[in-house]
Amino acid sequence: MAVLKKNKKSHLAKMMFLDEAVDIQRYDEMKYPQMDKITDKQLGFFWRPEEVDISKDKKDFDSLTDHEKHIFTSNLKRQIVLDSVQGRAPNLAFLPIVSLPEVENWIETWSFSETIHSKSYTHIIRNIYADPGKIFDDILNIKEISNCADSISGYYDDLITANNGPTNKMDHKRAIWMAMMSANALEGVRFYVSFACSWAFAELKKMEGNAKIIKFICRDENVHLASTTTMLKLLQKEDKDFAKISKEMEDESVRLYVDVIEQEKAWANYLFKDGSMIGLNGKLLSDYVEWIGCKRMRAIGLQCPYTVTQMNPLPWTEKWISGHNVQVAPQETEISSYVVGGVKQDVDTNTLSGLSL
Repeated sequence: MAVLKKNKKSHLAKMMFLDEAVDIQRYDEMKYPQMDKITDKQLGFFWRPEEVDISKDKKDFDSLTDHEKHIFTSNLKRQIVLDSVQGRAPNLAFLPIVSLPEVENWIETWSFSETIHSKSYTHIIRNIYADPGKIFDDILNIKEISNCADSISGYYDDLITANNGPTNKMDHKRAIWMAMMSANALEGVRFYVSFACSWAFAELKKMEGNAKIIKFICRDENVHLASTTTMLKLLQKEDKDFAKISKEMEDESVRLYVDVIEQEKAWANYLFKDGSMIGLNGKLLSDYVEWIGCKRMRAIGLQCPYTVTQMNPLPWTEKWISGHNVQVAPQETEISSYVVGGVKQDVDTNTLSGLSL
């Protein structure tokens, strides 16, 4: 495959995937300007973990009970695995088959932002633990984490296999659909047990530096969720094959989401096996995961099999998800105007309003 191959077809006439490869990266006119807007949103949110003061967290960690240390450390290890996969998987799975420059640019931006998350976990570990190597070396020895790693990699691996071998075109498109669906579930559900625990510590005035980093990460994940939701809708609109596949694979997509939700509930039980913490326990987290999972499923047209309340079971998490003024150092608040061309508001239900899907 040539790095640059002159195409016969206009970029405006191409499909998102499996069409002629991207040649000229041009953004004066785009088939899907909404994807470029998502990229700009992510770039406007650029941050570095070293900007966040976590100097107090070491003292806080030393004061935690043993089961609280288990909750904090286990979540950190699992987040490392999630972003280790997501930091490379979109590039490996989607870039070889992408056909539009604005989508190619987004995928590269998406993967880059995940690497910032991975670096942030190292920043936290270096500042809290006497021997960071022990934390990293132990990650995949934990069955509950290694099982999660296998689960989140599966659909990506299927697509990579399809990209590299002779594959029926419909089967190839099915692999694209399920990989994108898996990414949607990962970005929208898999992090939130860990997020809630981090914020619960901060509500108790403990591990506040870590919680601020997690707030930045959550803000990014909301952009990534918006991107996969948008691409799932666009694929159905541009290609009747994907519209057919979305119906054909609906039961498998529901099973994928249910598996993710059940894994997160099992993870919550693992975290709290030795005790709860003030304001949070395994049951509350299970209710929260079902609630947020159903919310994500409905957004992409899937029926949720769980009976959930309309209200967030953990309403105090909303301020961590929706607010954009994050204190990153003592007496210093994040100032959006530092970012040239930055976008100040967070990703919410109105972020992509007005865009045609």
